[in-house]
Amino acid sequence: MSDRGPNDLEQQIEDLKKQKEYLQKQCRKAGGAILDQEIQLQDLRKVIDKLSEENDNLKLMLSKSNER
Repeated sequence: MSDRGPNDLEQQIEDLKKQKEYLQKQCRKAGGAILDQEIQLQDLRKVIDKLSEENDNLKLMLSKSNER
């Protein structure tokens, strides 16, 4: 044991508990942000698919009108 005695060890344990709680909170926060980004990514993929389909339809319409 150091010269500081058992109180110092108790303080270290308390500090580690606080650090653990803080890190857990930050991990939960990061996890939530990741889930939100995954949802946004899925939504963006749907929009891209829809826009791509509309683009293909427009190209088809233009090519048909040019054939006339």
